[in-house]
Amino acid sequence: MTQLTSRMFSCNGQSIHAMVGGADDAPLMLFLHGFPEYWAAWEPVAVHFTASHRVVLPDQRGFNLSSKPTDRAAYDTKHLVADMAALVDQLSPERPIVLCGHDWGASVAYAFAMRHANRVEKLIIANGVHPICFQKALYESTEQIEASQYMNVLRAEGSEERLARDNYRPVMNMFEKFSAAPWLTEETRAAYLKAWSQPGALSAMLNWYRGSPMVVPETGTPPKAFPITEAMLAKYAIPMPHLLMWGMDDTALRPETRADLAAFCADLRLIEYSQASHWVLHEQPDKVVQDMRAFLQG
Repeated sequence: MTQLTSRMFSCNGQSIHAMVGGADDAPLMLFLHGFPEYWAAWEPVAVHFTASHRVVLPDQRGFNLSSKPTDRAAYDTKHLVADMAALVDQLSPERPIVLCGHDWGASVAYAFAMRHANRVEKLIIANGVHPICFQKALYESTEQIEASQYMNVLRAEGSEERLARDNYRPVMNMFEKFSAAPWLTEETRAAYLKAWSQPGALSAMLNWYRGSPMVVPETGTPPKAFPITEAMLAKYAIPMPHLLMWGMDDTALRPETRADLAAFCADLRLIEYSQASHWVLHEQPDKVVQDMRAFLQG
């Protein structure tokens, strides 16, 4: 397997750890992980691009070896995007990048693509949601309201103590609850436990949920309409070519969360993966790599 090198960067007042591979002068591919992962979320995929790109897999703020501010407001999307913008400033100040995101990393990637469109050549998302499409689904879909109740659980006071019980068993269950997870080897489990055990990490990771403005109605709340306006379409547009890869067995994010995505995108390609869940990057990495390469070459 291609060797990745550990590096620390000063970004937006934070220390951001990242794994880096490929030639320094190659086009940059930035891979953003979600919860409850860390840089290794994209590793099974990213290592295949080191021959053609400079691949960078950061621990986003709050995760693993990166800074962990305690203020919940520090996890506002504008700060998360600013971290990655500062990283891109250092690594690819003039050349647009390929930006990849999964789960919460997809949220940051979408926001980055909206705010810094001229800096993103192509956008690749795996089982992640555009913010307007997600909020619409949370208001209009009873199924998505129910599927997202875990967000309210994670936001609750004291959730750190509950999640840390039995050597972080409830956090590990987030992988195994949604799929068989044969990719969770003993070595992989140990690496996740080490990341979650970093001082202040669990609270910081949960503050991504607590700092989010996304409204998750309580179970039983009647659906209500969430019209998408022309102003929304303009403000939250995705102007660059966009690939969305979707594991169809995802029980946390239902297909309705992407129902209106095409209206925001100038050039959208959707690929669905049967027998894959929210963790499609671990379950079907070879197929993901194949589809990403075709998209990048197209």
